[in-house]
Amino acid sequence: MLQRAAVLAFGVSVEQMSSGRLAADQTPSAPQALIESVQLMRMRQSIAQLERAFVEEVALDRTRREKLSETAEKRTRRRAIHKTHQNGSLRFVALIFAIIATAVIVTITMFEVLFLVLG
Repeated sequence: MLQRAAVLAFGVSVEQMSSGRLAADQTPSAPQALIESVQLMRMRQSIAQLERAFVEEVALDRTRREKLSETAEKRTRRRAIHKTHQNGSLRFVALIFAIIATAVIVTITMFEVLFLVLG
């Protein structure tokens, strides 16, 4: 009686259920459908895990790109400041040289004129 109820309810006999085999023309039974639904749930979970991992990777990539961009901007600013400082130092040296040269030329010219006037 129990076997007949199992055959009517699930479409398979108790022996087929215990062995896990179905004939090619039989439709999947409730236990088989349950196994397939569990596998489908696992697949959905793995897809969800892949999606979460992808979202995390995208976020990490975005922060990595932002850090690289900030680093490049800082490096550019440092180079510009260094170049400005270097150019400023060169201009200062040129200014000092021009002042000294002017003082020397004025002094020499002044003594020559004084020599010509008194001489």
